[in-house]
Amino acid sequence: MNTTASGVGLPIIDSYRLPVHRPMLPVALDWIVSPARTLVLVHDMQRYFVEPFPEQMRADLVGNVAAVTQALRERGAIVAFSAQPGDMTSTERGLLNDFWGPGMKASPDQRQIMPELAPHPSDWHFTKWRYSAFHRSDLLQCMRESGRDQLVLCGVYAHVGILATALDAFTNDVQTFIVADAVADFSEQEHRWALDYAGRRCAQIIMSTEVVA
Repeated sequence: MNTTASGVGLPIIDSYRLPVHRPMLPVALDWIVSPARTLVLVHDMQRYFVEPFPEQMRADLVGNVAAVTQALRERGAIVAFSAQPGDMTSTERGLLNDFWGPGMKASPDQRQIMPELAPHPSDWHFTKWRYSAFHRSDLLQCMRESGRDQLVLCGVYAHVGILATALDAFTNDVQTFIVADAVADFSEQEHRWALDYAGRRCAQIIMSTEVVA
């Protein structure tokens, strides 16, 4: 558990099973992932955020994210990574400090992307300052300049940064896909809630097997 002296920080995460099928939602979208239009964002898969998960959950999550990124990269999608810089000052963190404390250190044991997801030389990198990966980054500009109008989201945490990024993408008319079993959360309830909200309001919910196939 990554906590501060005041008790603010990431919670203890109990094991739960990642989704095995799409949630049933009333919104029927006809969006289809097209690798030539797609940017895959591996969202915050740093040790600090991922290692609190129980071992089997962590292995399942990382394995599914790896399968999605490999499949889409091979078909021409751009793969990008968001990552917090660590050792952010109180000014840089702003109100994040009130909810989460000082956050991660800049040391490799916290800041490093999970080794199984090691970025390729051609992958893009964006510094993460707030919940949404679009905030204070040139993510949207880079997508538009490269002709990418679809976003496939993997990573953590579903009801925090994943959802915030999906909402920002929707606001900018980017078709967004959240891979249900390639994201994870503090609890199964929060995970399900995030997928339900996103699927009703801003994104297409898909499974990793659909992407790979």
